[in-house]
Amino acid sequence: MQSDDGRNATTAIIGLNIAAFLGTLVSGGSLAGGGGNATIDFGLLGYGRVRDGFTIVHIGIAEGEWWRLATGAFLHGGLLHLVFNMFLAWMLGHQLEQLHGPGRFVGLYAASLAAGSLGVMLLDPLALTVGASGAVFGLMGATLVHQLRRGINPWSSGVGGLVVINLIFTVSRPGISLGGHVGGLIGGAVVAWMIDEADRRRAPRSVGSALTVMATVVFAVAAIWAAGNWADPLLG
Repeated sequence: MQSDDGRNATTAIIGLNIAAFLGTLVSGGSLAGGGGNATIDFGLLGYGRVRDGFTIVHIGIAEGEWWRLATGAFLHGGLLHLVFNMFLAWMLGHQLEQLHGPGRFVGLYAASLAAGSLGVMLLDPLALTVGASGAVFGLMGATLVHQLRRGINPWSSGVGGLVVINLIFTVSRPGISLGGHVGGLIGGAVVAWMIDEADRRRAPRSVGSALTVMATVVFAVAAIWAAGNWADPLLG
């Protein structure tokens, strides 16, 4: 267990999401939904086209705009979207940060975010996608794995029901990114399992931290590759 209160990095991540949301309002977004120019410029997108006067501009990760892999996860489609994701990030994040420490927790969050972006690129690379849901689903997956490996019943703790309810919500509502949610869930679970394995084998803590960095890079590179094949998506 770490000596810090387990909330510093979680609070910082939530603060960045809130700041980004306020930025979208300044750029012409609204509280009810729609992020204005910021969403178009920074939302997650494999490939798209926008009109600039009489010119058609090609945009997206396939066009070299790699920053969208990360920036899209700090934008939200409305106040309700932001509040829901940040509530889950706070509820799950401070527990995971307490377990791993702020540095390794940020690595787990980043890996989950990248895995969610990869899921979008595999399933729906032409859809402009925003939200921290992929990363938050990754935190759910990580919590589920940690509890199972420690003999904690996830149904008793509530995490199992939380995952199931959110998956049902994902597949039953239009306009929700299945790839982002499932990709993040799987990515977070895999990375949590790798960290647990390293810790159980008494590897230095730096090994677990390095695994989160490696996973983030692998997921991001795979997402860039998938975006470059948007015309013939692997799973689309």
